[in-house]
Amino acid sequence: MYGIPELQLICIHIMLQKLSIQNYAIIDELEIEFSDKLNVITGETGAGKSIIVGALGLILGERADSTALVNKEKKCIVEGVFDDAGKKELKEFLKKNDLDATGELVVRREIAANGKSRAFINETPVTLAQLNELSGLLVDLHQQFDTLELTQHDFQREVLDALAGQASVLDEYQTVFRQWQQLRKETEDLIAKKQQFDREADYNSFQFKELEEAGFKENELENIDGELKMLQNAEGIKSSLSKVYFELKESETPVVQHLKTLLGQLNAYSSYHPDLPLLIQRLQSVQIELQDIAGDLDRISSHLNYDPQKIEQLNERLSLGYKLQKKHGVISTGDLLAIQKQLEEKLQAVLNIDEVIRQKEKNLVKTHHHASQLATKISDNRNKQVKPLEDKVNKLLAQVGMPNATLRVKTQHLASLNLHGMDEIEFLFDANKSGQFQPVRKVASGGELSSLMLCIKSLVAASIDLATLIFDEIDTGISGEAARQVGIIMKGLAAKRQVISITHQPQIAGRADAHFFVYKEIVKNAVKTNIRRLSTDERITIIAKMLSGEKPTAAAMENAREMLMN
Repeated sequence: MYGIPELQLICIHIMLQKLSIQNYAIIDELEIEFSDKLNVITGETGAGKSIIVGALGLILGERADSTALVNKEKKCIVEGVFDDAGKKELKEFLKKNDLDATGELVVRREIAANGKSRAFINETPVTLAQLNELSGLLVDLHQQFDTLELTQHDFQREVLDALAGQASVLDEYQTVFRQWQQLRKETEDLIAKKQQFDREADYNSFQFKELEEAGFKENELENIDGELKMLQNAEGIKSSLSKVYFELKESETPVVQHLKTLLGQLNAYSSYHPDLPLLIQRLQSVQIELQDIAGDLDRISSHLNYDPQKIEQLNERLSLGYKLQKKHGVISTGDLLAIQKQLEEKLQAVLNIDEVIRQKEKNLVKTHHHASQLATKISDNRNKQVKPLEDKVNKLLAQVGMPNATLRVKTQHLASLNLHGMDEIEFLFDANKSGQFQPVRKVASGGELSSLMLCIKSLVAASIDLATLIFDEIDTGISGEAARQVGIIMKGLAAKRQVISITHQPQIAGRADAHFFVYKEIVKNAVKTNIRRLSTDERITIIAKMLSGEKPTAAAMENAREMLMN
């Protein structure tokens, strides 16, 4: 279940197809169309090779400087055209930022004479932060003394993981680790909730029992209030009822009896007028209704009595209700019943939460065990790569002119798991076979870091989806066989992704698939930088000059020719 499957690496690589520069430093206007393999840029010192890298930095999100504009009458424009190659991370970036995905990525930076800068991706304005985020997906700019990545633990760990080919198991581990983190948070939240419940349990229990014992029914307090008003006015109500009943039924001329007499008088003449029967019928209805009313008045009066004891009982009940309403800040019987239900639910939750916590803790242990197994497998795979990595890098270091330099990889188990497993990886370095190994970030010089980074990237290029690699004069200080070996390494890198190298070394220039030459020319009494791609014959001449000087010897020409043929 936890084994690492054989990985078939299919890396999708982005390529810088074209770079256009207008009005930047001593560049008036130039355009470079790059090969998808090894591109070499050469030229005399001061011709403007690194100016090209500076211009490229603008579309990678570096800060703009208006002093780079020689011609203040027009703006500086740097534009790069990239083949996005359908790379997943790039698609996600474009989607996240609502940018068009066209199969071709056009990145442009414009700088006005006043220093104001604008950036565009596929003709859509973007911020500098967005440009910075994008740049890491497009270009890996590797300059002399610019090798901070090598000193970072994340990169060092990624090197071992790439060589171990364990992207799949890392993905599985990180999924399980995040599940464990989520479970741990949920469990901690539940425990905190239980502690809160425990603190409140006695008080909630007291409040619930108080309401439960009160035993109020829906609308009870409102009904009591109405009943009390009636009882407190019972004597007045009873007196009124009796007076009305007396007038209807028992006075010297009761209304009901008087109506009966009147009906008798009309009945004698009912057949003599067509309207009289209807009027007689209506009077009969009134008489019957008044007779019923008199009966109800008598019934109500007979049941209505002033009852001091009941009034006292109802007042006590109402007082209890008002007291509880005030305590809980509510105004109705329904509100009290709702609070009673809430308290009951809280008390029930106290009983249930222990079981929920037990189940969470069980799952937490199970998930942590699963994550630990995967982390152990990842750690074992990393450790298996330590010795091969050390041997290969140290061999390459000797090839590139550092025979006394040694890399050592230190791995150490951490006390707890993190998103990347259970290891701390540290690259240690000894430049002079002193036996004193120190972290790379502390002891390696800029040149040593550059060579070391080149060696490591050449080993992991097949496993890590590196962007276009740009090397800006990292070969300074080497020559001869070391330079030849650097050229071989770069050629190998270029078989797997696009490489652009600015170099002074003929041994590297001879390996190029495309050789660009930077030169100065006088245009309208001003020195300008330009660039052109060299033909095979031109390359032989330029490389010969790099070997022996401005006027190359026949031997240098032959040597240059052999470099290209090989």
